[in-house]
Amino acid sequence: MARVTVEDCVQKVPNRFELVLLAAQRARNLSRGEELTVDRDNDKNPVVALREIADETIELGRIEQDLIKSLSRAPEPEPADEEVLDLIPTDQNIFGLQDVTAEEEAAGLPVENEDMSPEDMEAAIEAELGGRPRR
Repeated sequence: MARVTVEDCVQKVPNRFELVLLAAQRARNLSRGEELTVDRDNDKNPVVALREIADETIELGRIEQDLIKSLSRAPEPEPADEEVLDLIPTDQNIFGLQDVTAEEEAAGLPVENEDMSPEDMEAAIEAELGGRPRR
């Protein structure tokens, strides 16, 4: 890249940071297929973009708008109905814990609750162990 080209560009766009942003955006636009406003002369897109800025053959306001549009983020889309339903808590077994109350009732075992007497607890433990003594 010729130093003369950059020096010419700085006269048109005094802020070097802004110059780099505008030239990079113009180079991206050229790579997407926009028409050249100067001869390529076997130069790459960044050099062509700088030459266009130096020769004032492009409108800098349009390039700036393209840059702003490319840097702006689109808002997050609203979740679909099924995604919302996935967020609603359910009675599903999501933590890998098992509800054994129904299995105990089906096996004829007393269901554990706060009202269970110590004798019922002992009977449930013995039934679970199959008559083997506890260690």
